Amino acid sequence: MLLIHCPYCAEERPEIEFRHAGEAHIARPDAMADLSEEAFQGYFFIRDNRKGEVFERWRHIHGCGRFFNAVRNTITDKFLATYEAGKPKPDLDALKAQKGTSA
Repeated sequence: MLLIHCPYCAEERPEIEFRHAGEAHIARPDAMADLSEEAFQGYFFIRDNRKGEVFERWRHIHGCGRFFNAVRNTITDKFLATYEAGKPKPDLDALKAQKGTSA
């Protein structure tokens, strides 16, 4: 069973308590009404979806109900870190060194 650490509840809980909520750190455009069709589509639908470490949003729906961010490896499905929403991205190299994984 995959355990996910909620930074607000400060405990690890089973993955069935959480829901994936997409890519993290997507900035909403200031003038949404002024966007071209292509820019509007890009904001809503186009995501990196790359292999390796990604920054994601998750929600602890069967716990505190809050959104938080996570760094997860899409190949191994292991979480390197979770952190509160609104916080800056953690340094990936430092996380990997701390976890003992290769860069």
